[in-house]
Amino acid sequence: MSISDRASLFARLQAGLAELGLAPGADAGERLLDYLELLARWNAAYNLTAVRAPGEMVTRHLLDSLAVAKLVRGDSLADLGTGAGLPGIPLAILAPERRHVLIDSNGKKVRFLREAVRTLALTNVRVEQSRVEDARGQFDCVTARAFATLGDMLRMGGHLLGANGIWIALKGQLTKDEILGVPAGFAVAAVQPLDVPGLGAARHAAIIRRTHEQERAA
Repeated sequence: MSISDRASLFARLQAGLAELGLAPGADAGERLLDYLELLARWNAAYNLTAVRAPGEMVTRHLLDSLAVAKLVRGDSLADLGTGAGLPGIPLAILAPERRHVLIDSNGKKVRFLREAVRTLALTNVRVEQSRVEDARGQFDCVTARAFATLGDMLRMGGHLLGANGIWIALKGQLTKDEILGVPAGFAVAAVQPLDVPGLGAARHAAIIRRTHEQERAA
């Protein structure tokens, strides 16, 4: 990535962040591009993402991830099926005060994530190589970027959501059947349309909470 390319990407990123109503410091913007540059280098050998054009990576990886930044709550976040660190790493760069755990079972992706955490000095991020259903802990916020249906996500990882936490599922379109397929003990509190700058495709965030039905029954 040349200096001129980076300047152009930085301008595109800053404009997109402004459209999302986000105003991180210039340092955060530079670190987001550092992450993108590292991802592009590793992608040549490890095929971590099908998106290869730097401008598209700004839109489809950074801005798409950060479109939910204002929805995130609490002091701890688990990003399930994080892949190359999306949305977990962009969210962690924007909120250094929050503890982030990135969970994925794919070895090559976990190797990249650990290198990204080391290179970017992300002291608020821990990487865990695990299947979602085997992961442990409870978190104020759980994010998941369309790796399964809402029902399957919650059946695999619902145990990670704290009692008063929120689960943010990043999806394209959501059908009524998928929403109705959420298992007992959980409910879709809202479906928030996301307007990702420059994307031109539908994005939604399903916000899920515990219903505490099981606690009342006990």
